[in-house]
Amino acid sequence: MKRRNMIVTTLASASILCAMALAQGVPPPYVNIDRYRHGNLAAAQDNIVQAFNYVSYAQRANDGQLGGHAARAKELLSEANEELRLAADVANEHQDQQPPQ
Repeated sequence: MKRRNMIVTTLASASILCAMALAQGVPPPYVNIDRYRHGNLAAAQDNIVQAFNYVSYAQRANDGQLGGHAARAKELLSEANEELRLAADVANEHQDQQPPQ
């Protein structure tokens, strides 16, 4: 029984370390949308940056003991940031294609 507990504990520790290593590899989001062209999208990006930072603070405050969920949240925030950038790019293409009036 002790051997089993030791193996489970070792595997859990390794999983946590892997999750922390992956979390470190997530590029932090940043605002890269023109506020004058797409104010709402830029504001959304700003909120994503703030949320990402708060998750990082929570990870530090809890010594990384959040079961990998915080790291996953950071990954999703980075993906959302990229999707907003892509949305702004599409909007820019449509605005540029409209004939002058």
